[in-house]
Amino acid sequence: MEKEKLKREIGVLSLSLAIINMTIGTGIFIIPAIISENLGAAAIVAYIFCGILMFLIALCFAEVGSKVTSNGGTYTYIETAFGPFPGFIANNLFWFGTAMLSDAAVANGLADTLKYFSPLFGTELYRILFFVFIFGILALINIRSTKNSMKFIELTTFVKLIPLILLIVIGTSFISSENLVWTITPTVGNIGNASLLLIFAFFGVEYPMANSGEIKNAKRTIPLGIFFGISAVLIIYISIQVVTQGVLGNTLVSHKDAPLGAVAEIIAGKSGIIIMIIAIAISMFGNLGGSIFSTPRVLYAGAQDSLMPKVFGKVHTKYLTPYIAILFYTVLGLLFASIGGFKQLAIISGASTLLIYLGVILATIKLRKRGSPTLEKTFQIPGGIIIPLLTVGVILWLLSNLSRLEIISLMIFIVVFTLIYFSTKLVRKNL
Repeated sequence: MEKEKLKREIGVLSLSLAIINMTIGTGIFIIPAIISENLGAAAIVAYIFCGILMFLIALCFAEVGSKVTSNGGTYTYIETAFGPFPGFIANNLFWFGTAMLSDAAVANGLADTLKYFSPLFGTELYRILFFVFIFGILALINIRSTKNSMKFIELTTFVKLIPLILLIVIGTSFISSENLVWTITPTVGNIGNASLLLIFAFFGVEYPMANSGEIKNAKRTIPLGIFFGISAVLIIYISIQVVTQGVLGNTLVSHKDAPLGAVAEIIAGKSGIIIMIIAIAISMFGNLGGSIFSTPRVLYAGAQDSLMPKVFGKVHTKYLTPYIAILFYTVLGLLFASIGGFKQLAIISGASTLLIYLGVILATIKLRKRGSPTLEKTFQIPGGIIIPLLTVGVILWLLSNLSRLEIISLMIFIVVFTLIYFSTKLVRKNL
């Protein structure tokens, strides 16, 4: 089996938009009010802290991504640096722990959002039919063409950003300067608590990196795509926080369900609310589409390395896409979205992402010592291993703030897949 069969069609713009699409999800539509509760107008400090942290993490992604350019992204980086077992755990943490449960939640959130237009989305039968429709459409788009998948992501990203940018631009004229006065003094404690929540709104860079084997000129595209993508996200997030705080002031905390909707209503009345609901729905749909585009590549890469069933490594003879992995992932996503039992496990998703980030950063350090597997010059973080080590410390600090239930759930998840790995290895040995 050839190691790579997929087309390299993803450039800087496509990668940047994919990162923006996967990062700006549902969180930014509600987080401004929650962060304001802890810090008020000083919430901007938490955004800057999380933005700097994500830039540090992104630098590690850029370095390791320019060295390891085959499909699989985070999984492949960790597997290349540390071997099959850590790679197997990272693979399953990503596609199931991080992505699958999140997708099921997003699909249900999309149905709940559309209840504003029709109560039918609240009934079980119509919800399931809706899930079949959206997962089916997204599977079809992703199977037929990588290029069309990227066009879909680019389109939904632009459509999602337009209402947010309009809200920022128009909302600026509604800001009251007294609402931006700091009434809460930022401290290590309240910044830490706010950042622990806010950092999850910055997650998303790991998804498009799963398509590393389809990125053109990876040593250039990955660093630039990550830089532009994260920069755009940070600017948009800070702008949204300033506008919502400046317009709503102390009443912001009373709009926890839809702070941006409250701002839109002040700006444009009921039509503003409708526009914002449509933006939220498009955001969720684009986020779901981006995940279904990227995550099956992790299954594909695992199959290429014999860590996952070989059938996931099959590539469509006409469309040159990993169609079996895409079908499996979308069907499983449809199942979890329909039964709703994922909610008890959804808490694993955020902690899984932090662990994966930690693994990628450690892989950056390991591969830095090993050197590039090719003779080509690759991107390298300035300052030696200072930035990776600093980032490791911050992530460990964030992980230490997880609840006991989150830690136990994560440990159970890792133990289960550890047993699966060694049981499978033992069976293969005895065959």
